[in-house]
Amino acid sequence: MAEEKKGFFRRLADGLAKTRNNIVSGMDAIFNGFSDIDDDFYDEIEETLVMGDIGINATTAIIDNLKQKVKEQHIKDPHECKELLINSIKEQMQVGETAYEFEHRTSVVLVIGVNGVGKTTSVGKLAGKLKEQGRKVILAAADTFRAAAGEQLTEWANRAGVEIIGGSEGADPASVVFDAVSAAKARKADVLLIDTAGRLHNKKNLMEELKKINRIIEREYPDAYRETLVVLDGTTGQNALEQARQFGEVADLTGIILTKLDGTAKGGIAVAIQSELNVPVKYIGVGEHIDDLQKFDADTFVNALFLPSSEN
Repeated sequence: MAEEKKGFFRRLADGLAKTRNNIVSGMDAIFNGFSDIDDDFYDEIEETLVMGDIGINATTAIIDNLKQKVKEQHIKDPHECKELLINSIKEQMQVGETAYEFEHRTSVVLVIGVNGVGKTTSVGKLAGKLKEQGRKVILAAADTFRAAAGEQLTEWANRAGVEIIGGSEGADPASVVFDAVSAAKARKADVLLIDTAGRLHNKKNLMEELKKINRIIEREYPDAYRETLVVLDGTTGQNALEQARQFGEVADLTGIILTKLDGTAKGGIAVAIQSELNVPVKYIGVGEHIDDLQKFDADTFVNALFLPSSEN
């Protein structure tokens, strides 16, 4: 497990190299270029963070926190601010163990996200992780509008060694969920993972569909612990943030799966999303393999974002 973690960190660090180059080269220039800590110094840091897709809200909070620490610790040398800045970003991103409570209870996890973000793949990987932990998992293929979604999820179900409940293409997603809930109860499954369609361009339909699905779960499985995860593509930066906002209008989001962090220059968006929406990033993905989805860890992420691999 430690080896897997180390391998994942290396992939994460490699994947965030472009983001790191964007942010860190700018930061180093600031820390080396200023002899005093003044307004210009803070302004430069602020600009670098915003350009790194960390977002206005998160950046403001990080800078305020930094200013407070500098004042409390009577720091005069800009060089000494680097570690404070890194710690300030980590504080912004702490998730906490309660974020994964659904793993230990009888739960229903609804996974939403637009086509192309890696939603179905993430559902499959998550099923594999839960199965590894000894949980009994059932998948529901409720994304019945996309022909390939059911086939893709079936492939992942086979790979993860879990059962899948599906419907024919174009079937009513709510009826698939009804069947899946019945199966989960009958087979005493620990986690029911539901892959849903994500058609944000037709928000009204999506909202109605999610309401219908939620009504069925509430009526048929009232004791189940509920989790709603939105899958976002890390390479799209601010667009991912906007998608999360829009999904937040149609669903009660409890967490984010951030995919495709390998090779993006916009990895800072993880900080922005969490700060702007107050919804934690719970999982991050850096590749196609089943173990390329891992729980989000603020320390690991921020270290990968700021420090060369050799320093970790």
